[in-house]
Amino acid sequence: MKKRFTLKLIAACALLAAAAAPFGIAHAQTKLKWAHVYETSEPYHKWSVWAGEEFKKRTNGKYEIQVFPASSLGKESDINQGLQLGTVDIIITGASFAARSFPRLAVSYYPFTFRDADHVLKYAKSDVFKELAEGYRKASGGNTITALTYYGARHSTSNKLFTTCEQMKGLKMRVPDAPAYTALPRACGANPTPIAFAEVYLALQNGTVDAQENPLPTIEAKKFFEVQKNIILTGHIADALLTVNSGALMAKLTPAEQKLLVEIQQEAAERATNDIKKREGELVDEFKKKGLNVVTVDRGAFQQQVLKNISFESMQLDKKDWDRIIGLK
Repeated sequence: MKKRFTLKLIAACALLAAAAAPFGIAHAQTKLKWAHVYETSEPYHKWSVWAGEEFKKRTNGKYEIQVFPASSLGKESDINQGLQLGTVDIIITGASFAARSFPRLAVSYYPFTFRDADHVLKYAKSDVFKELAEGYRKASGGNTITALTYYGARHSTSNKLFTTCEQMKGLKMRVPDAPAYTALPRACGANPTPIAFAEVYLALQNGTVDAQENPLPTIEAKKFFEVQKNIILTGHIADALLTVNSGALMAKLTPAEQKLLVEIQQEAAERATNDIKKREGELVDEFKKKGLNVVTVDRGAFQQQVLKNISFESMQLDKKDWDRIIGLK
């Protein structure tokens, strides 16, 4: 009787262990850090928090993800470096920053590459994007791009109104601290001025710079419209953000956990994309109602100046990648 009871107990323990094996058990918890530079009011934060909670729930509490918003773990360049140093496990970042490990990844930032948001999302599912993501993974020691979120078409705000490339000459324009963003101002004779994202509002307010460029939802979230009276719809870059898991994290996860995390991150990216597309469509009228001067420009004329003045080689890009993106239907 004693022997039978012992055997049953062993069998029951084995079944419990097998059930817990794919995702671990609750008391063996691992804490992970997810960082980005965006405000808590923005969809990128909201859906990152959702993804963290979902991963915790679906791994029976084995992993707890804490999301650090608004540059609380450093500027965008810092959190990219953090993936290498092991100080952060997951980040949301622009490809222009990730491209410091693999320059070709920044091809999507060459001005006027994308027609619209749908073109960006087609790129996210394309062979060229998969190839560039794999090139980045190899060059960065295993850091893995798992999802792409539409960020919005980047437009300009300025205290000095301009509607042509020539009128930008001498303008001090804040851009992110990555070479890809300098193409438009350089092509038009403006002075690209890198300033950390968290410091842009103050720089606009005190006149350190005359202008900046960002999507309409970001202009709203960061309240740049409070210190800039003109919104110029240049739409020069249809931007996107990448969700990136560190190589160390991917090595730590089981294949089942990797698959689960990627699926959740892709769902979060899709939800954030839908929020951004919806808000982007509403904001032109809302900004006009606030009394802002919202103007359109001849984007084709701006594009010709960029093509004439900014070579792909100067940005360490491969024009073949760009041609493939342009050709996506």
